[in-house]
Amino acid sequence: MELDDLSQSGIRRIADFSPYLDQLAGLAQEMGLRQRSNLVHLERSLHEHWSLGQNNILSWAPLDEGILILVLPHYAIAEYTASQQGSTPPRVSPAFITELISGDRQLNFDQMQKVARLLEVKPVYVQLRQPLSGHPVETQIIEKMIRRYGINFVASRAVTLFDIVGFSLLTPFEQMTQLNSLSYSLNSAHAKMLEQDVSINFARSSSGDGFYVWNRDDGLEANVNLYHFMHIVLADNAIARSKAASKAVPRLRACFHVGSCYEFHQAEGLNPTMHDFIVGDVTIELARMIEGALPGQILVGEFIANHSDPTPDPTQTQAHIDAVTFLQRAQGNLSKLSGLEFSGERVTAIKCYLTGENMGGGQFSIRRLTIKDKHGLSRVAYNAKVNIYRENTQPILLGIEDRKLPESRQSA
Repeated sequence: MELDDLSQSGIRRIADFSPYLDQLAGLAQEMGLRQRSNLVHLERSLHEHWSLGQNNILSWAPLDEGILILVLPHYAIAEYTASQQGSTPPRVSPAFITELISGDRQLNFDQMQKVARLLEVKPVYVQLRQPLSGHPVETQIIEKMIRRYGINFVASRAVTLFDIVGFSLLTPFEQMTQLNSLSYSLNSAHAKMLEQDVSINFARSSSGDGFYVWNRDDGLEANVNLYHFMHIVLADNAIARSKAASKAVPRLRACFHVGSCYEFHQAEGLNPTMHDFIVGDVTIELARMIEGALPGQILVGEFIANHSDPTPDPTQTQAHIDAVTFLQRAQGNLSKLSGLEFSGERVTAIKCYLTGENMGGGQFSIRRLTIKDKHGLSRVAYNAKVNIYRENTQPILLGIEDRKLPESRQSA
């Protein structure tokens, strides 16, 4: 056993293979030196089988003094689910492949053998320096390793898209400064939420004119936190715009949606990137919605998502929540942000809601907007507003009022 594997550098190597750097480093600290060395050795073996992105690693199972892994060429998953010549059914059900790349990747030995026979591949045995301990932390780290070298499907992921208005008309220098400004607003919002003990493990990917942003954590609370994160970013941007005398600060429009996506790590040089990438129904819908968004507007897509949502009935752990119910939940969850400060002024109240027609008596409808894209496809979205009230200064009003929407956008 190499001495350097038992040092702090060994711990750092374990942390280096995942975007969850701090989390993994903390997990690794809970294990003994021999366990950490074992995982460093495993990571090197997985990297070898990954082969610069030529292969994907789908699943794993403990066996004796090592583990079995399923290694497939990167193009194989698509071929399994494609119809064969003569319109014969696919070799493998798409639903089976989706299940295989969703959630936990650990299988037992019998499951590994059945999956391998179905996919017509032979599991690869990786000899370790010592048998796995079965410690939950050890299993968590191996799961994160396997996911980094494979493809992951998430059935219900909240994502927000920040888009810089008029980006293509800016000079390259202005584009750079505006992207930097948006990046700072993302980081500033993250810091503000952490100060309030609101957890958000956010990731981002460039859209060209802005960023897709999502919470790596799953569940209803994680998605609600992302929605609050979005309006804190927009508030930080609005304050910066009010103070800017140049084009250094962008004017934004934003969309929020919940849907399915695939997450992966592209090859960068000789290693998978440290950054997540996502693509799927949720990013496609956001890209098409943003085309119909006005400068300064906030759109929320129409969705029905399955969220992990504990209830008094322990048998009912999944909640089917639509966009309207989601926003009601988000409004009721705002107390955790009490104490926020913007430009030195404490926030006294935040109100987030979907706009609609004034029905009288203080009642408002919720208007469904039809958004048509350049392909002639239509989707339903809602116009959202966020009002942030502060002590001793004017409120921050985000989004567009319903009465100011063009008539062509006021009917579903």
